[in-house]
Amino acid sequence: MSLTLDTYRLLGRSGLRVSPLALGTATFGTDWGWGAEQDEARKLFDTYVERGGNFIDTANTYTNGSSERQLGEFTRDNRESLVLATKYTTLRRPGDPNSGGAHRKSLFASVEASLRQLNTDYIDLLCLHVWDFTTPVEEILRGMDDLVRQGKILYVAMSNAPAWEISRMQAIADLRGWSPLVALQIEYNLINRAAERDLIPMARAMGLGVTPYSPLAGGLLTGKYSRVDLTATNAGSGGSGGSGESTRKNFNADLGMVTERNLAIADVVKEVATELGRTPAQVGLAWTLQNPDVTAPIIGARTPAQLEDNLGALEVDFTAAQLARLDEAGAIELGYPHDLLASDHIRTVTAGDLKIETRR
Repeated sequence: MSLTLDTYRLLGRSGLRVSPLALGTATFGTDWGWGAEQDEARKLFDTYVERGGNFIDTANTYTNGSSERQLGEFTRDNRESLVLATKYTTLRRPGDPNSGGAHRKSLFASVEASLRQLNTDYIDLLCLHVWDFTTPVEEILRGMDDLVRQGKILYVAMSNAPAWEISRMQAIADLRGWSPLVALQIEYNLINRAAERDLIPMARAMGLGVTPYSPLAGGLLTGKYSRVDLTATNAGSGGSGGSGESTRKNFNADLGMVTERNLAIADVVKEVATELGRTPAQVGLAWTLQNPDVTAPIIGARTPAQLEDNLGALEVDFTAAQLARLDEAGAIELGYPHDLLASDHIRTVTAGDLKIETRR
């Protein structure tokens, strides 16, 4: 593969050029009990940018706003050369029903707050963070388009929403001449491949660049977890201690991430990493990078050493056999109708012995 951060890719059906790995900044600030202090976060930012990286992801409520505020300071001298992506919909003020959600009031207020915190007069990419099942899609799209026309945001994107809603939104935007969606941020890794059922094929058809978050499954694919953690989780302790690392382990345990299946997948990642002379984190990230539908996985390092290790994923080359083992380890059933449509029976009744070549 042998990529570099300055081997730029187009983001979806747009002309925007972004690095093949995005720098996630949910680790900028320690407000959530884990993460990087400001000096350490500055080192992460500088390392990424000095290597040619230009794609930086945050959200309005990451580390209670510390992430955006720190980025506002770090980007004072090179704002124009960076692609800053932020998100809205998460609750900004507990108890205020309109400080969260996808609706117009939340959208406009959140963007204004992000502009202040980021110390900028425009946002390159605004992403709807979490689908709320209440706001009409026309209200979301029109609000985003108004902000694009005002020059406060340049491109719009979606995250954590049903595929059918996103595809409907793209069709409406196209028909009404509103700003199209250009990207889709989803959880995607060897442990969670559910996006392969509908979200990724939808993104391919609708012209959305895929930017996976949690490409290392919350750290499970880095080799940090063992059967000891599984035992602790089953016992209800979820780990011990109060360090940032153990706090993150507790978080993953509470989410039900530490399971026998997931540890078995992590074991295969470690085996392949040993064969390649790489780290498990590099192998896990490189697996997402080899997917042609993926534009830029989002890496969320907490220390400069972790970031340097993650960037090494750009240099990983798999053999066909190694890639097949990784695919098999994390394979999922696509379910109905996908499994039916891929079956030999349907192939026979629809095409018989005909040979039909298909291309993406």
